[in-house]
Amino acid sequence: MNGSMRRMRALAVVSVFCLGACAQDSTVALRFTAIPDDNTSELKRKFEPLAEYLASALGVEVQYIPSSDYGASVEMFKNGDVQLAWFGGLTGAQARQAVPGAHAIAQGEEDRAYYSYFIVNASTGLQPTDAFPLALADLTFTFGSPQSTSGRLMPEYFLRQATGKSPREFFDRPYSFSGSHAQTLALVATGSFEAGAVNYRSYEAEVASGKIDPSRVRVIWKTPAFADYNFTAHPSLETRFGEGFTERLRTALIALDDPEILTALRRSKLVRAEDGDYEELSTIARSLELLR
Repeated sequence: MNGSMRRMRALAVVSVFCLGACAQDSTVALRFTAIPDDNTSELKRKFEPLAEYLASALGVEVQYIPSSDYGASVEMFKNGDVQLAWFGGLTGAQARQAVPGAHAIAQGEEDRAYYSYFIVNASTGLQPTDAFPLALADLTFTFGSPQSTSGRLMPEYFLRQATGKSPREFFDRPYSFSGSHAQTLALVATGSFEAGAVNYRSYEAEVASGKIDPSRVRVIWKTPAFADYNFTAHPSLETRFGEGFTERLRTALIALDDPEILTALRRSKLVRAEDGDYEELSTIARSLELLR
């Protein structure tokens, strides 16, 4: 074999080795996703710095994988395409039900007592009230995603509690689902819908940024508190990264103190979460046939 042929063969061997190594590296990366409450650029601003933080804290490659909608985030988790997800209370419960051994491991301090706002376009003339606003029945109304805890599940639950009616029975006209909190706010701001339900953090963030004028999009009712967002971990983390890795991941999340990342997440800090924190919410979801 001449020198040229030996070099070509050596290059081929190196190429095969590199392809195998690259595939292996991709396989062992920790991939995580999040329900898409905001637009793509906002989600990247939130979660790519978090991926960098976790990679440094845990010594493994961490990749943020965007999700197209709430249902897709649950499917990615269910199929093992991601091993960690930032879920709402309902999507987290759905994911844990679908994947035995999955557990909620961390939540925002604020997620222990979360709440939603019922909002209206100012042209409706409706004013804030302590009691559930029955005048909403006459308005065009949109929830957020059908799978959203704070944009659909809990607002619907409190509507049913207050009126004894389902949304179909309560609203005089067909109601809608916008797909996200950001879209609900945009639709109510433009008057495309006269009213809607959003989580309080999204509303306050868009008011603070100047995207929403509170004189045009008015909060008329605040729901009672409920548990909401959480990081849920896939059981495959233990086999991919070794026994005890899930607890290391939980510790890293709770230890997060970077003010820029926490501000992007709209949380003051992350705290320990347990599956039991979402037991009442799961019971409500089952009563509304949103969880089996």
